[in-house]
Amino acid sequence: MAQHLSAERQARKSVKHRTRNRAYMSKMKTSIKKVRAMKEKEKASVELKQLMKLLDQLASKGMIHKNNAANKKSSLTKYVNSLK
Repeated sequence: MAQHLSAERQARKSVKHRTRNRAYMSKMKTSIKKVRAMKEKEKASVELKQLMKLLDQLASKGMIHKNNAANKKSSLTKYVNSLK
């Protein structure tokens, strides 16, 4: 257990950050699954646009690496473009 006041504060903050990060990561994974499950190009492209914004936000906050976000955006764009 934390002994110093600042360490106790940091422990409280880390709990908040962890829950927030887990919520964002869950949202990202759900959105990716939703895009991958779609079979219509128009609907998938609308969903992909929202997902790209979310990936950019996560990359800017440092929750995922910017190259990781770029790789996800690239592979999902390829998938959506391959739909009919």
